[in-house]
Amino acid sequence: MNLYTENNIRSVCVFCSSSNFAESIFMNSARELGRGIGKMGLTLIYGGASINMMGQAASGVHEEGGRIINVLPEFFRKKEIEYLDADELIVTSDMRSRKAIMEENADAFIALPGGIGTLEEVTEILSMRQLKLMSKPLILVNTDGFFDNLITLFNDMVLRKFVKPEFIETLVVVPDPQSALDHLSTQYTILPHSMG
Repeated sequence: MNLYTENNIRSVCVFCSSSNFAESIFMNSARELGRGIGKMGLTLIYGGASINMMGQAASGVHEEGGRIINVLPEFFRKKEIEYLDADELIVTSDMRSRKAIMEENADAFIALPGGIGTLEEVTEILSMRQLKLMSKPLILVNTDGFFDNLITLFNDMVLRKFVKPEFIETLVVVPDPQSALDHLSTQYTILPHSMG
């Protein structure tokens, strides 16, 4: 059950790549974020893969005694890339219901670099925030300047009057995982899973 209020954070959904070809700087960033989430006692909610950045984030959480909810579409199980050590597994019929469950159960979202799937997840949260259908925080971890071009595009949308200037003002972009976690801990009340 999601106990999110405007200021309480118990769980974090992480969006990131499952590509097998990401460079080590991105893998290390995912592991660092996972370890930080685990140390804070937050629950990780993520897309369930054991490979690449997804697997690194999950392993990092468990290294620090954290809890993981794995939300996995049924067809992923056939690919045998599921993170088998999750504390809770939710299997969905498709990708859309997977996103809906992650969005509903997470109190905050942190996006690491990734591909089309990650971009889709990020823009959906931003769209919901813009429409005032959601107020949960979203933080972009700009490892190696990965999101620079996306921010440039967003600024161009504002310049061309496709997007209101307030949209840019709500974006939280940080250089590394620790800065993302610091933002959460200074702006919100962290409620570790050990508190029930």
